[in-house]
Amino acid sequence: MSVSFLASLLGLSNDEDQLQVAFDEVLNRRVPSRQPTNLRMSAPIRYYYDLMSQPSRALFIIFRLSNMPFEDCVVALRNGEHLAEDFKKEINRFQRVPCIHDNGYKLAESVAILRYLSAKGKIPEHLYPKYFVDQSRVDEFLEWQHTSLRVTCAMYFRTVWLEPLLTGRTPSEAKIESFRMHMERNLDVVEEVWLEGKDFLTGSALTVADIFAACEIEQTRMADYDVRIKYPKIRAWLKRVRQSCNPYYDVAHEFVYKISGTGPQAKL
Repeated sequence: MSVSFLASLLGLSNDEDQLQVAFDEVLNRRVPSRQPTNLRMSAPIRYYYDLMSQPSRALFIIFRLSNMPFEDCVVALRNGEHLAEDFKKEINRFQRVPCIHDNGYKLAESVAILRYLSAKGKIPEHLYPKYFVDQSRVDEFLEWQHTSLRVTCAMYFRTVWLEPLLTGRTPSEAKIESFRMHMERNLDVVEEVWLEGKDFLTGSALTVADIFAACEIEQTRMADYDVRIKYPKIRAWLKRVRQSCNPYYDVAHEFVYKISGTGPQAKL
């Protein structure tokens, strides 16, 4: 290879001394070593919740089962703490619980929080699968229950227990019956479809779908409704969910047990 050819490649003159200097510079050049950076340990997420809230209970149980550290930020819904202007500005613009703050990132809505933390590797796969087929089955239930089981159980609870507590007015029997019928249509689906031939809602093992559903159904205890009487599959399933999630399940539902006067072992 001629000196002139090398010089043309390097954009230099044909002077051999100049070429030698250029080659020496290349050969002796050192790639700068990467200096270790000071890695700051990320703080645990701040979890804003009230165990009176069904999805708050669900995430509380999921976080505990996942061994995920979090900072307890209890919000007293009964005192209207979520309605304060500071809460709206600093915590959650929707003024609801649950919500999280993760190193300055604010996120609301329980299922969105679940998926966010799963993507970060905080939720184990046996609770919320990574494999798209298994995950889609869990998601199918979460999407279904949000506009069916959750809505109707919550409305029954609100009509029978919460509104009379807040207003002092007793709802009519016709109104109670209407909400009970709507709720039981969805409980029928859980009994006859979701639990058909399975120990849990989406298969043979507990997932977040079971935890979210159980927390919604347990809320009706406070409205003096015992789902175990009419639905034997749901009764057996609730027992399995509780056993799989304890001691955290009973901790999360302590207020429900107290208000309803029906502990977890209460007989029919």
